[in-house]
Amino acid sequence: MGWIKGSKSHTHDSCHHGHSDHSHSHGPRAAAFGGMDLPVVPAFHEQFGNIADDTMDLSQQPKKRSHLDDSSTWDIVKASQFGNLDRCKELVEAGYDVRQLDKENVSVLHWAAINNRLELVKYYISKGAIVDQLGGDLNSTPLHWAIRQGHLPMVIQLIRYGADSSIADGEGYRALHLAILFQHMAIAAYLMAKGQEVDGPDCNGQSPLMLAAQKIIGPEPTSFLIKNNASVSAMDKVNRNTPLHCAVLAGNVDAAGVLLRAGASLDLQNANGHTPLDLAHQVHSPLLIYMLNQVQQERSRANSRCLKIVVKYRVALQFLMSTAIFGCLGAILDMNTDSWLLKGILLVCVVCAVSLATRNFPSEVFHSLLPSTGLMSSIFWMLVTWCLWFLPDGHSVTVQVLFTFNATALLYYYLRACRTDPGFVKATEEEKKMNVLVLAEAGCLDPSIFCTSCMIKKPVRASHCQRCDACVAKQDHHSVWTNTCIGARNHLYFVLFVFFLLLMTMWMFYGCLVYWSTHCVPRTENQGLLGVAFAVVDCSPWLLCILLLALYHACWSSFILVLQIYQIAFLGLTTAERMSLLMHAKKHGQSLSLSQNPYNLGVVRNLVSFFKLRCCGLFKPAVIDWTQQFAQGHDQRLFRPTDMV
Repeated sequence: MGWIKGSKSHTHDSCHHGHSDHSHSHGPRAAAFGGMDLPVVPAFHEQFGNIADDTMDLSQQPKKRSHLDDSSTWDIVKASQFGNLDRCKELVEAGYDVRQLDKENVSVLHWAAINNRLELVKYYISKGAIVDQLGGDLNSTPLHWAIRQGHLPMVIQLIRYGADSSIADGEGYRALHLAILFQHMAIAAYLMAKGQEVDGPDCNGQSPLMLAAQKIIGPEPTSFLIKNNASVSAMDKVNRNTPLHCAVLAGNVDAAGVLLRAGASLDLQNANGHTPLDLAHQVHSPLLIYMLNQVQQERSRANSRCLKIVVKYRVALQFLMSTAIFGCLGAILDMNTDSWLLKGILLVCVVCAVSLATRNFPSEVFHSLLPSTGLMSSIFWMLVTWCLWFLPDGHSVTVQVLFTFNATALLYYYLRACRTDPGFVKATEEEKKMNVLVLAEAGCLDPSIFCTSCMIKKPVRASHCQRCDACVAKQDHHSVWTNTCIGARNHLYFVLFVFFLLLMTMWMFYGCLVYWSTHCVPRTENQGLLGVAFAVVDCSPWLLCILLLALYHACWSSFILVLQIYQIAFLGLTTAERMSLLMHAKKHGQSLSLSQNPYNLGVVRNLVSFFKLRCCGLFKPAVIDWTQQFAQGHDQRLFRPTDMV
């Protein structure tokens, strides 16, 4: 019977089965065909498989529509597939029993459910149809068929009429297991909100998390379940495999990484006494072996008191380390000696010391903090250079006051950008469940409004940040320089921080030029440009390092500042929104005017609102709490940014 009555493709004997059972299709889907919705019919699926309608050979399509339009000759199965309510009523009134199974052992309620015919389901149940009737080779209920097809409205309606989501089909899968296997996260969220246990076992004792790790390549379903409190230590009844065992046997590196970050144990043994690492050797996966060994080493080192201190104070320690490294490098280059061999040896020693010191650092934490701590140490040495090199030259009071103001503003706005909540959207567990139920029953449970990662209703202009693993109101981007998201509540501080950082680099340029012109320019005029350059390097290598450092920060800060001002003033958009719209236009081959959007209020009003300018009441900025702004209609979704991966 095609997909419905085909051979059983999902097995529970072990976790050796890969993603092939579920990676290609979620079953046949309804499509526009001959002016009507093409139903899910076994004959169609057997003939065309998963070929899309737009790729079908025209010669294989019906030559005429008259036969489809003439529904008076249809039997009740065909009428149910096409959703012809009048014909179905006619046949039922003529004596057809809606509980009767056809020659394929399937009821008309099954056909209405798989084709998402909501009115037909309502009518059949009013006429005595059994909502949990089993049918087909897979011995499935109408609810199972609707879940496989991803028909959330049908799932909602069947559950309203009393469908039991705990019933297992012929393969042992319950409703939540099917939703996860076919990656219908919205349906899975709805089932859990209705009380389905996230760790509920199927008939073979496997939890949805085990099936996700075993059969679905990619981290999303595994992450989704873990965020909804799925147990990473549960074991199946047959082989005593944990989700990590299943991921390793399936070669699912992404799922294994998610499970390890969630704290999955490396020491638990299955029924055969094998740990996940043992199984990784059995399946000959070098990547998994390396990953598991690395995690095992990090966890063994994590018990040391020294590493616990490092992790607890990692920001301060890495800042001190970055400051010390730069200071050592500059001091070595600035040594009053002509022996470059000695300087080279000392530089090698510094590099070796850094390598030894960072060997026990958790690599992920170390790399994520490197840009922000490097920036902090750069600012520190710029201030030190001004005080020790430039200040003694006796700059004017005006210069000193302006520099002091610049430095104070830079530190203030940097700390505010780092420490201020960017606008994380938060909700309690009860609020999350209520949001799922309300949105699902309103037909709004789609990615533009609902975040399946956070299980929350997303405000307008909110995006999910993969780095922060949270939804951020009016998210602009995740900044590596502040190691935090930039959103509605700290975007202003970030822009001002970048502005004052750019000014700080200008002060460094000014100070270096004044210092070199006073102390380093050779008295003879026959040296030429090359001679002047050598004289500058020989005079103060430290200042040359500071100049290069300032030049680096000036390049990226000026680019970001120009881009931010352009987006804020002329577009009224965030970086995430602009990138989303450009990607959407490129994907669909459309020309797009970014300035034509509902958030662009004009240059002046955009700047007034963003910088909160008032000027004695002359300006009135729009004060909006973007964490509480929710879409009222589908039209507002057109300019909602999609989640950035």
